[in-house]
Amino acid sequence: MTDIKLPPLRRRDLIAGGLALGAAQVAGPFVRTARAADTVKIGLDNPVTGTYAAPGKNELDGVKYAIELINAQGGILGRQVELIAEDSTSGDAGTAVQKANKLIDRDKVNFLLGNVNSALAAAMAGVSSQKGVLHVVPGGHADAITGANCHWNVFRVCNTTQMEANAVAKTLATKYGKKWYYITPDYLFGHALQAGMQNANKALGGETLGADLTPLGTTDFSANLIKAQAANPDVLVLLVQGDDMINCLKQAVQFGLDKKLHIAGSQQEMEALEGIPPEARIGTWVMEWYWNQPGVPHVADFVAAIKKRTGRVPTARHWFGFVSAWTCYFGAEGAKSLEAVKMAKALQGFKLPPEVALMPDGAFYRAGQNQLIGDLYVGTAQGQGSAPDDFFKVSSVEKGVDLAGTVEQSGCKMTWPT
Repeated sequence: MTDIKLPPLRRRDLIAGGLALGAAQVAGPFVRTARAADTVKIGLDNPVTGTYAAPGKNELDGVKYAIELINAQGGILGRQVELIAEDSTSGDAGTAVQKANKLIDRDKVNFLLGNVNSALAAAMAGVSSQKGVLHVVPGGHADAITGANCHWNVFRVCNTTQMEANAVAKTLATKYGKKWYYITPDYLFGHALQAGMQNANKALGGETLGADLTPLGTTDFSANLIKAQAANPDVLVLLVQGDDMINCLKQAVQFGLDKKLHIAGSQQEMEALEGIPPEARIGTWVMEWYWNQPGVPHVADFVAAIKKRTGRVPTARHWFGFVSAWTCYFGAEGAKSLEAVKMAKALQGFKLPPEVALMPDGAFYRAGQNQLIGDLYVGTAQGQGSAPDDFFKVSSVEKGVDLAGTVEQSGCKMTWPT
């Protein structure tokens, strides 16, 4: 694996870095975190409005924090880093594509980051690939992004939907039963995640009793929950995210479904758990990164820094943004160039340093696919844990290398410019 020596991030740098932009908000169409005549530009095309506003804003804050640290140690290739952030909206692919074109053509960004929404990330990848710009997807999970529709220039931080499904399926099937009913967001991410869960459960001898597709931004899940209860599954699998997860979980508990069947899913996020009352923090899930990792080097420093910025513990979305910005640094420094092809080549097999990986087994970009492979955290949501923000009890840490399958199985057949 490629390795680049990262200058040591001192504890005082990590924590002090959390102070500077804690109150910064997105104002107008974009924000800039540095200004100089000759800067390296990172463009972030991500939601700060709509269903995915909370995860989008947290990814933005993770990006900002990483850029502060990068600039404090001299920037990228000796040049300060400038962030230009655009609101993609949570579900409008046309807006996301328009903003991607604006960032590349008008703002002349060296790197493109985004999107939380897999469909928007895929649309943006078409733009970045056509225009030859290194693109990092912080948190759009659909398999195809680093699978059948992979591009040489597109790297992804979050896990694939199949990896998430593989991480939790065995626990659900063996502890709670193999008859599942799904409530699924009706777009690329939801379709991919449900397919991943069905594949994993079928391999364990399970079956699907039913599935409801719900529009992004659904507020009333009563009809879906009534149908799920009537099907009498062993497990009600909730695949909705963001505000939809908050609404669905709250209503499921109000209907008393948690007393009649097991509620679970393959992806849970702190943003949702923060938005629901303690009695609705239930079920078995996968976290892609979790803040409470006793004994894992550098995690406590990262948590302290983000708390100084925001007043809250970091979520996986903060980490996604943090890693995304550092990926830009590693690509450029490894290539000693801002040429996209050279940077993409430098990132093949690149292993994140512990100060950035922030997980027990580390993380690396798998060569030939550009997918980050790290750890996944399986456990249960909880009303209250060992600290005020401890909303998840980790029961096992699953290694991504054991869940990802092979590059060939991913469907990625990467071609490079000649």
